[in-house]
Amino acid sequence: GAARMGAWKTAVRYEAWHGLALIAVGVLLATRPARARALRVAAWLFAAGIVLFSGSLYALVLADARAFGAITPFGGVALLAGWATFAWAVLRRQ
Repeated sequence: GAARMGAWKTAVRYEAWHGLALIAVGVLLATRPARARALRVAAWLFAAGIVLFSGSLYALVLADARAFGAITPFGGVALLAGWATFAWAVLRRQ
């Protein structure tokens, strides 16, 4: 029903925004090689967050198994850690 559609839309929205974040990381990796380590960590955190957060919501909707909902917060934490790492890589002084 409506709750499942809402979960699906949330998964798509977060996947799209964090896909754009991965593109931004790629651009910065090409232009700021001194920040490569932190940017790579941010990229891995974004990727893990997408898989865990959006993936668990997709699985929740498609399989109708509420157990997948327990994975979603771990994805959210990975996404937040990705943003924190990304911000640190961009804003830190060299």
